[in-house]
Amino acid sequence: MNIYVGNISFRTTEEDLIDLFAQFGDVASAKIITDRETGRSRGFAFVDMDNQDEGLAAIEALNGREHMGRNLTVNEARPRQPRY
Repeated sequence: MNIYVGNISFRTTEEDLIDLFAQFGDVASAKIITDRETGRSRGFAFVDMDNQDEGLAAIEALNGREHMGRNLTVNEARPRQPRY
């Protein structure tokens, strides 16, 4: 299950996200989206969890929760729209 994580702190690392989501199950990967030119975090990430039920539990528990001084926005990621 691919999960969108928004409003993350610019100090957050991918390891921080893995640790946060691992409370709910196995985390396959975490990817913080960065600006192509500066390499700086854009303030959101995607976390991939293998088990749907564990992913839904993580969304339920973490959406709106404070992490590193920011209230997270956590929901199921929508499919990427094609660019024209």
